[in-house]
Amino acid sequence: MASMATSSSDANASISADRMRFSQDELERRIIQLERLAAVGELSSTTTHEFNNLLMTIINYAKLGMRNKDEASRDKAFARILDAANRGAKITSTVLGLARNGAGQMEPIDLVSLVEDTLVLLERELMKYRVDIERDFQTVPRMQGSASQLQRLLLNLITNARQAIGERGTIRIRVSHERGAVVLAIRDNGCGIPKENLPKLFQPFFTTKSGPDASGKGGTGLGLSACKEIVDEHCGRFRVDSTVGKGTEFIIRFPAVVKSETVSELP
Repeated sequence: MASMATSSSDANASISADRMRFSQDELERRIIQLERLAAVGELSSTTTHEFNNLLMTIINYAKLGMRNKDEASRDKAFARILDAANRGAKITSTVLGLARNGAGQMEPIDLVSLVEDTLVLLERELMKYRVDIERDFQTVPRMQGSASQLQRLLLNLITNARQAIGERGTIRIRVSHERGAVVLAIRDNGCGIPKENLPKLFQPFFTTKSGPDASGKGGTGLGLSACKEIVDEHCGRFRVDSTVGKGTEFIIRFPAVVKSETVSELP
């Protein structure tokens, strides 16, 4: 009887442990989803100002085109209106892509174009904190991925780099093709990460921040955990190099897409 009671107790303990594990996994999933929606809200607030500027550009050049009768002035006005409208359309499609649920469709992605689209969304924030962007973009093959997931990855990493800098610094973004892989590297000249914290970076809820900064971002300890999950889902490899007082570099290697549209193995 004692043996049966022990077995029943062990089974109940196992069920309780499974429930707790499920509850924790579900909690993390929901918090990450809330963070994603919060990021969309922050971007929507930022892009409202950008849209206002674009609308003023369109209105002013429309008036200019109506006032001027010569063809050259009208062509110039139409060109400026078209540029502003295209920029607005790009911002809208990017924010809508981030707002969609799920991982998104896996398809061949031009990583350089995706980085440029992401920088459009962060342009105002980077200007506010006087952070310069250095681009080192090579011609690279496409990679297989979800545009919305990869954009979340980029937003997290670039925002983290901006926060590490504080104000007046530089973020260097490199996209290259190395040994069958598309490589993304994001380096900042910020505060750096202590050596003892590097192994903990991708642990859920681990953070060195006291809470969200003045922009309302950061502090939950789930940003880099979500980044690692996205990289794993894309069969990528993550590496972090950091020196306190000098800065941090996140380096990700993604498999490139071969001609048959299948994913090549990383060496």
